[in-house]
Amino acid sequence: MKPELSSFDIAFAAAELNQLLKGFWISNIYQLNPRTLLLKLRGPEGAERNLILEGGRRVHTTSYAFEKPLKPPAFCMALRKYLRNGRIGEVQQYRFERIVEILVATKGGDHRVIVELFSKGNIILVGPDNKVLHALSYRRMRDRSILRGEAFVYPPSRSEDPRALQREDFRNLRNFGQLEVVRAVARFLGMGGTYAEEILLGAGVTKNFPCASLGDMDLDSIFDSLQKLLSVLSAGNAKPGIYIDEDGNWVDVAPIELKQYAHLKRSSFQTFNEALDEYYAKMLASGKLLDAKRLMEREVERLERILQGQVMTVSESKREAEVSRRIGDLIYRHLNELQFLLQSVMEDKRGGKSWHQIVERLEREKRQGLVPAAYFQTLRPETLSLQVSVEEQVFPLDIRLSAQRNGAQYYAEAKKAERKIGGVEKAIEETRRKIEKVRLQAVERVEAVSETTPKRRKRDWYEKFRWFFSSVGFLTVGGRDASTNEVLIRRHMEPQDVVFHADLPGAPFVLIKTGGKKPTEKTLKEAAQFAASYSRAWKEGVAAVDVYWVSPQQVSKTPPSGEYLPRGSFMIRGTKNYVKGVPLEISIGVKSEDGALQVVGGPTEAIVSQTKLLVALAPGKGSSERLARLIRNRLAQSASNEERSAVVKIPIEEIQRFIPAGGGSVK
Repeated sequence: MKPELSSFDIAFAAAELNQLLKGFWISNIYQLNPRTLLLKLRGPEGAERNLILEGGRRVHTTSYAFEKPLKPPAFCMALRKYLRNGRIGEVQQYRFERIVEILVATKGGDHRVIVELFSKGNIILVGPDNKVLHALSYRRMRDRSILRGEAFVYPPSRSEDPRALQREDFRNLRNFGQLEVVRAVARFLGMGGTYAEEILLGAGVTKNFPCASLGDMDLDSIFDSLQKLLSVLSAGNAKPGIYIDEDGNWVDVAPIELKQYAHLKRSSFQTFNEALDEYYAKMLASGKLLDAKRLMEREVERLERILQGQVMTVSESKREAEVSRRIGDLIYRHLNELQFLLQSVMEDKRGGKSWHQIVERLEREKRQGLVPAAYFQTLRPETLSLQVSVEEQVFPLDIRLSAQRNGAQYYAEAKKAERKIGGVEKAIEETRRKIEKVRLQAVERVEAVSETTPKRRKRDWYEKFRWFFSSVGFLTVGGRDASTNEVLIRRHMEPQDVVFHADLPGAPFVLIKTGGKKPTEKTLKEAAQFAASYSRAWKEGVAAVDVYWVSPQQVSKTPPSGEYLPRGSFMIRGTKNYVKGVPLEISIGVKSEDGALQVVGGPTEAIVSQTKLLVALAPGKGSSERLARLIRNRLAQSASNEERSAVVKIPIEEIQRFIPAGGGSVK
């Protein structure tokens, strides 16, 4: 994986982000892991974008759907407090450093989100007074400190800004002495090894040439090659791509075409942010896959070491049982001789002879070929044991016991070893089962993590609004707020549509997109319930309201003389067609769409016609997020085994989109 973005990469990414995100509002912030934030952004006319910030690694937009933590950490909650509903003013790189600044205008003043992409990295929230409000990690360092309440100080620059360098400045490269020129250029310009090598390729200078030997022409060529590279940046002529080797491995990602990768396959992208998004999604999935394989291998190795020890124990126990039983048999075959030998030793000892005298007597008789002294090997007074050799088997006898008792002890040791064999053999079978289980679990885990994070589905135009398809297939679309009300009526209302509105101030406009066909009575009732349920009546806990419908020709933005219509409001002229006492109720469910699950919501009768996996809601006091989690749990419990894992992965915000303002309760 690309270890970190270079300052050159960051320059491209930040310039793109400034164009893509300026003017967007921060609708929410999630902390995906200890170092990664996801900013959910909304723009004009319902546009949505997600921005991922990972301290020390990356900053880019993402099209992937990430699972959000159930409980946001304290740092995430602090960012929400200061930045939610703030508007992004600028996204810029600080000087030519590996630092990205996001300027956010809020009611409390202009804040800055500082993303440091060097070393371990950090994400810092700086207030309007330039003091640190919160940080991913607090540090006290030699040249600066990141501490709450203290003034924010940028890290000291470790290289020159290449955009400000003059031709004569490159004479300083000789001061690096015998250091390879590629290393010197990387340090001097702070652009990373990849771009240092690219500059030298363009200059025609060998990368391992010593700096002290560089001539004026070499230095001029390096300067000219740098200017050519920077001109691509200033002109915005990015050609983003991911470089792939012949084995299909992703080697690198870059905003421009690189000569050093000319031999590699290149996958092109519209923007560098898209390329970064794809690259890191693939690389992080590969990293998880590698971690899963390593964990499996380590666990299997541990169990196999245990198995090897168990097999050795069985082998040793079998040998021990065999030897002990053979010795027992030998003792009983030579019971009288061995008993006489033991008795003679004990009688000598009781008669006052020393151990030395006893040994001398036994050795003398052995030399004479007398039995049972012929069995004698050694005498160990410290253990009171007599070492004998019978039929070429050497073994000790306890001189305190009879020969028969010694034999019985050897048989007992043989039985004990045999019992141990049975227990260890059972343990061996259990260990083998564990190894197979770990291997099976590892395969399942590897399969799970080998799937990259799913991409967020591309939305149709109507998904920027409230929407549902009626029981007979009519698309019905409603505004979410004053802004989308305005856009819906001005841009998407057509002469053949039917316009609905709850008989309440500030309610959303709702369109049945008829396509020239006459909507059924059932569709009209469903659209009326849709308009009623997403009005302020839901938040106020009203059970039912009146709703009317009109033709598009009756809707006008022209107010009566001397009056003013605010954004999202329209005049209705002529007769209104009322639907009285419309009950407030919606249902949220999931259905399979092109092989993937899609969340749908709207009047219960309409949703029932599309899926049997749904939850009905009524007005209530439950918060939107808590209610969304409850709905997802209920849907997962009711889903089939095949669908359940997909249901639990549905992002909570996909369900929240269909919950009316004010929350609600499960009916």
